[in-house]
Amino acid sequence: MKSRALLAYEVSKNLNYAEETIETTLGTAVGHKLSKPPVIITILRAGLPMLDGFMDMFDDADMGFIGEYRVEQTDEEIKIKREYAALPNLSNRDVIVIDPMLATGKSMVEAVEHLADFGSWQSLHIASVIAAPEGVKYLNANLPFGYSLYLGKIDDGLNDDSYIVPGLGDAGDLSFGPKT
Repeated sequence: MKSRALLAYEVSKNLNYAEETIETTLGTAVGHKLSKPPVIITILRAGLPMLDGFMDMFDDADMGFIGEYRVEQTDEEIKIKREYAALPNLSNRDVIVIDPMLATGKSMVEAVEHLADFGSWQSLHIASVIAAPEGVKYLNANLPFGYSLYLGKIDDGLNDDSYIVPGLGDAGDLSFGPKT
C-alpha cells in the first residue's frame, strides 16, 4: 500500500460493510464489502494531493469538492470564504472529508455545515495529515454532527497568525504554486 493511502485505510476500518457470499472453485466463503461506495469530499485546492490516496483505497467512490480558503484579516478574527461547491446527494452515505491540515478548524466546521444541505449522511469521517490541538478542540466544540477524526499527526499548536507549527506551510501552494 502506498503511504498516500494510509489515512484512507484507517477510515476504511470504520465504514459500513455488508456480508457477501463468495463462490470459489473449491467452496463458498463469506466476505465483507462496503455497503455503498463512500463519498469523498475534498477541500480545494490543498486536498487534491490526498484525493489520489483515497481513490486508491475507494476506487468506486463518488466525489465532491468544496473550494474554501481563509481570508487574511488584520484583526484576530479568521474569516472563511467559500467560492465553490460541487456535491452529490449525501443521503445515507458514508462521507469522508479530506484536507491535509486542520489548523483552526473553522473551515472544516463551515464545510461540514454546508454538507448538511445535501442530505443526511450515514456516517461522517474527517481526515487530515497534520492538525493543531486548537483545531481539534474547535471541531469538538462547534461541529453539531457526530464524526470520526483521523489524523496523521498533531503538531505543537498555532502561531500568532494561526498557522500550524511546525506544520507544512501552505499545502496548496506547496503542491500547485502560489495563488495569483
